[in-house]
Amino acid sequence: MKPLDIAAINREAVQAIQKVQPELVGIGIAGEVVPRLRRNLVLHAGPPITWDRMCGPLRGAVMGALVYEGLARSIPEAERLAASGEIAFEPWHEHDGVGPMAGVATASMPVWIVEDRASGRRTFCTLNEGLGKVLRYGAYSEEVLTRLRWMRDVLGPVLQEALTRRPPINLKALIAQALQMGDEVHNRHRAATSLLFRELAPAILRTRAPTDDQVKVLEFLHANDHTFLNLSMPAAKLMLQAAEWREGCTLVTTMARNGTDFGIRVAGLPHRWFTGPAGQVKGLLFPGFIEADCNPDIGDSAITETVGLGGFSMAAAPAIVKFVGGTVADAMRYTQTMYEITVGESEAFQIPSLDFRGAPLGIDLLKVCETGILPQINTGIAHREAGVGQVGAGLVNPPRQCFEAALAAFVEIYCPE
Repeated sequence: MKPLDIAAINREAVQAIQKVQPELVGIGIAGEVVPRLRRNLVLHAGPPITWDRMCGPLRGAVMGALVYEGLARSIPEAERLAASGEIAFEPWHEHDGVGPMAGVATASMPVWIVEDRASGRRTFCTLNEGLGKVLRYGAYSEEVLTRLRWMRDVLGPVLQEALTRRPPINLKALIAQALQMGDEVHNRHRAATSLLFRELAPAILRTRAPTDDQVKVLEFLHANDHTFLNLSMPAAKLMLQAAEWREGCTLVTTMARNGTDFGIRVAGLPHRWFTGPAGQVKGLLFPGFIEADCNPDIGDSAITETVGLGGFSMAAAPAIVKFVGGTVADAMRYTQTMYEITVGESEAFQIPSLDFRGAPLGIDLLKVCETGILPQINTGIAHREAGVGQVGAGLVNPPRQCFEAALAAFVEIYCPE
């Protein structure tokens, strides 16, 4: 086999990521726009998993989604259906999308559509419900389902019409601005959601929707700082897709968790998952909850860290420690440490407190294994039981074995004896 210049290959992959311009172009119904999504398929966060191995919050989200979709009339019926083999389960990442926490999506849910015009690639994500007792954290009460139906019947259509009444929104530029304003766009989105609100509000008021619906949509967006999470994630995925499936490339292009397993994918090892046990998140819990209540790490939102945001850019968001724990000095240290396992620095995403140094970009499998430094992730915490919801937020690292297994596979393919 011809010797590979892995460093050059990785640099080219990072440059490809830098060139992507993710734009918000619309909202669609998942079953109509997400590739290969069918009515009896439930998309979920993380690597592949079967019903019998699913954690409580993922099971809760699946059951709630089956009732929402009209495939089951009650939660007990949904549980039986999910276990029957009649429902298929596949990762969002294998359908050009991402989902926060449990990440569950079904055919009739509205999804954001994010596009890179130069390549024609598109990615997708559901709309954010807010914090607390919500489907993505495994809650499935009637309150949760009523909100989801309103999002399908009112929020989605109003936003879709609004997006037709204005130019596409460049999410990369918006994220870059939000980092200058104290966000890291994984667990702090106050600036990003406010910027998005400014972009959408005039167009919402120009829609043909009843005034009452317009007001409720604006109030919903205003009250939910995490609205932008469901845009930072597909934007990050779209950027990373530019690096995927390159011969000899050691960049990590996916980090994702399903509450049982943590999985990564590597650019030079097409479509393969390398998994290990999801870790326990350490952080700040809501009043009334204890560590024993917490489910292990869950969600596709680590795609933000994979592109240099979230835990990799905590130095830009010192206030995040009030939500996930730690100190401002910790936030600075996390970002500075991540430069040791990345190939380059983002041209668009700059960190003011580091003299506008670009965010660490391009997690290198080789550097992770050589240094022993694991990616830093900040994330929400779900209750381990189905039906409860969010209980806190904190910090976590991937299991080392994911990277060791990926390295062994890379050596087997590219460095045979």
